Formats: sequence, C-alpha cells, structure tokens
Amino acid sequence: MTSSPVLRVDNLVVEYLTDGYSVRPLDGFSMDAFAGELVALLGPSGSGKTTLLSVLSGMVPASSGTVTMGDIDVLGLQGRELEAFRRTTIGIVFQGFNLLPSLTARENVAAPLLLAGCGRGEAFRRADELLDEVGILDRAGHRPQNLSGGQQQRVAVARGLIGNPELLIADEPTANLDLISAEAVVGLLRRLRDSGRTIVISTHDARLLPAADRIVDMSPAHEMPDKAAAVVELTPGQVLFHQSDASDFVYEIEHGTLAVVRELANGGEEILTTLEPGNYVGELGPLLGFPRSATVRATTAARLQPLTINEFKTRRDSEMKATHGSHPR
Repeated sequence: MTSSPVLRVDNLVVEYLTDGYSVRPLDGFSMDAFAGELVALLGPSGSGKTTLLSVLSGMVPASSGTVTMGDIDVLGLQGRELEAFRRTTIGIVFQGFNLLPSLTARENVAAPLLLAGCGRGEAFRRADELLDEVGILDRAGHRPQNLSGGQQQRVAVARGLIGNPELLIADEPTANLDLISAEAVVGLLRRLRDSGRTIVISTHDARLLPAADRIVDMSPAHEMPDKAAAVVELTPGQVLFHQSDASDFVYEIEHGTLAVVRELANGGEEILTTLEPGNYVGELGPLLGFPRSATVRATTAARLQPLTINEFKTRRDSEMKATHGSHPR
C-alpha cells in the first residue's frame, strides 16, 4: 500500500433542493482510499452512499469540498476531460447492472470501447480478457436474460474494468443476490483488490464487510446524553441548534418564545411554528436518532430545561396520566 492515497475526499458537501428545502446527504464528509485497498461505505438508505459514488464518478456536482484522484481535481473536470476521466481513470458498476438486453455479455463489456472509437477486434479481445478475469468467459455469447443475477453482476464488473481504471466503484454490488451469487461477487472483489486495484463499494450487506480493508460508516452512531444538563438561557435572536446538527437533548420551554425555522436552499428561511412556555422542542431527533430537521431560534429572552430521552419519556408519561387518569383493566 502506498504512503499517499489514490483517492482523497476532503470536507465534501452535497446540497440539493427538495420541495424548496435544502437537503445535505453529505455534509463535511472526508475519506481516503489507497492503492490495493477495498473500502466499504456502510450505511442505510439515505445515508449518502450513492451520492458519494456519484460525486466520485463526476455524475453529481458538489457544493463545496475537494475530490482528488492522484493529481486530478475531479470536481473541476468538464467536457472532454470529464469524459476521459470516466473512460480511463474510474470504473463504475451500477446497482441495477444496466446491461443492454439486446447485446451479449461480450458486446456489453466491449460497448464503452466501441463507443470511444476502438476497433471491434481489439474491443472484443479486451472484453474476453475481462470476462475471463471475472470467471464468466464461457457465457460471453449469452444475453442478460439468459444469465443469473450473479452472472450479470460479473459482466457489469467486467464492463467497469474495460478502461483499466485506477479506481473501481460499485453501488450495492450484492444487492438482491442469493447467498451463492453474493459469495462469488465477494470473492471476485477480493481478487481484484489483490491485483492492486483500488475499490470503493457502497453496501448495507454484512456479507461484504469481512472482505473490506476498511469500513467507512456513513451514519456513525451519535451517543445521546444520559445525564441532566444545566438550564439554557437564550437572548433574543440566539440559536438553540441549527438544521442538520446532531441531536442531543429535548428542551422544555420554561420562559420566552422560540421560532422553529426551516433553512431553504436559496439562502432564505421559512418559519414553521412559534413555541411558547410549556411546550417541548427538538424531541423528534433524539427519539429517532436523526439530525435536527430545522433551526430553533429565540424570539425573546428564553429559558429552557434540557431533558435526556429517558427524562423526556418519563415526563410525558406522567403528563398523560395526569391528563387522562388511570383506567384499571
């Protein structure tokens, strides 16, 4: 393994617009990948795995941060430079295989070279080399509908390698594969890694993790506080927490008023509601383990009592019993 990373991602932010709201699937994300290393991006749907792979391949722009492959500024590539980068520096294996049903396995693998102007003989020779490398040369003349899911995935990997890329990225390479097919794909990725290729995959499949040299948790666990905290005093206009912050306490408003504000992608904001004493604010994030979905700001001088999740649940249970009373069975 070299002392310098092949791939370096630093402080990457990806922001897009959903129904007028700003969403950040990646917010200050950083990682490295070295030559001959298999890196697994682990996390549930919505954690930013596919977004990251799309940025690495130049398919999705970033709002800020840097992505470098050797001395290549990936985020700065445009036009023919970007096309050349996708053709020769990076290989992509899509989750849905994306094989053309009218073409044979050999033709699917050779297609990128043919589209780039390579002669048919050379393109098919290279395709057969790769089909042999992934262990499916005997199915080269079969169309996708006559291949199993595992076999189609091998064809997709071979196509991703057609430009002899430094980096191979794969989105959920074992998704929807049976145990035997998944094990075959894991073995294939290991062999490709051992040959010196750098591989970055996204997955939520634990079967892939033993094969990885490094696991990057895209949604690391955030430890919630379990001890009470001092009362919080806010001055008018002061922010209690920002949208996208990690969640911690639930707050009971003892005095003053608070505005719950959704930050918009255009830099503006939308006031969702105003809360007065006796209300709670910020309970959803800690209960579900989500980041803050809005910004909360004091509109007057305010005093708030932070509550741990357990304190909040106990407080709410007591309030419900006092309101509705006990009903013996």
